[in-house]
Amino acid sequence: MTDQQFDPQSIFETYRSAFAPVHQAQQEGMKAIERFGRYRYAVAGEYLEWSLALAKALLSAQTPVEFAVKQVELGTALSEKLCARAQEWVTSATDTSNRITEVANEAAAAFVDAAKADAAKMAESAKAAETSKLTEVTKKKAG
Repeated sequence: MTDQQFDPQSIFETYRSAFAPVHQAQQEGMKAIERFGRYRYAVAGEYLEWSLALAKALLSAQTPVEFAVKQVELGTALSEKLCARAQEWVTSATDTSNRITEVANEAAAAFVDAAKADAAKMAESAKAAETSKLTEVTKKKAG
């Protein structure tokens, strides 16, 4: 019979270390959601600026040709901004993916290390039990 004391701190520490990778992944996911929200807000702002500039051009244009030229200029500027935003989105998605992969690799490495340590402890315990049993058998034969 073992004579171990109940230690809730070790139980909490075990759960903390077991769920640490999940917590990190959740944090990275929330950061990605925040970046996505900021990205969408910025794109919506650019569309708003474009539509206001387009309305201003419509009211200030003297001829339809002048309005068409201004409309093309505004459309080109918006398309350049949106291309830059698309590149920003790709970079952000790649960074998030890389970070999630790092977290997963760290968790896998920690799991492997813990499994190796547990296997070593089990082998040591089995060896100690075998030695104890051999000692016991030897004492019975001698006695």
